[in-house]
Amino acid sequence: MNSIYTILVVIHIFSAIVGIGPGFVLTTIVKSANSLIEIRHAFALKAKVHIFVMIGGILVLITGLLMGVLKPVLFQQGWYLASMILYFAALSLGPTLLKKFSTPIKELIADPNLENVPSAYHENLQKLLRVEYIENTLLLIIILLMITKPF
Repeated sequence: MNSIYTILVVIHIFSAIVGIGPGFVLTTIVKSANSLIEIRHAFALKAKVHIFVMIGGILVLITGLLMGVLKPVLFQQGWYLASMILYFAALSLGPTLLKKFSTPIKELIADPNLENVPSAYHENLQKLLRVEYIENTLLLIIILLMITKPF
């Protein structure tokens, strides 16, 4: 059982690095785009990177839960429970607020007749970025909890 647990820890850490790590740059990618061509490219690139984030995020969740199944004492640890609660909160942002604020942006920039960046883009982008910053903060707190195991 201990070797399976060790393998899960390794997969968990690599999944976080390869999957969740790139999620921290998604805000920078779209934030630095200014022209319509750059914005379209940034969102296309963001979509490709997001695939890694989703796969890594799912693996992190699965391995984290499996580690808890193999070592049930984890479910009695405050840092583990807090991490799980925060992780589910972070995951819930995807299909709710992130989708809500990214959909209008994607619809705007998909318009082939659009020649200039509309002001609605900037308004929606600010809302989207705020939610992404919240998500990144939650993930940083989770990483800190897993490293320090303070309670």
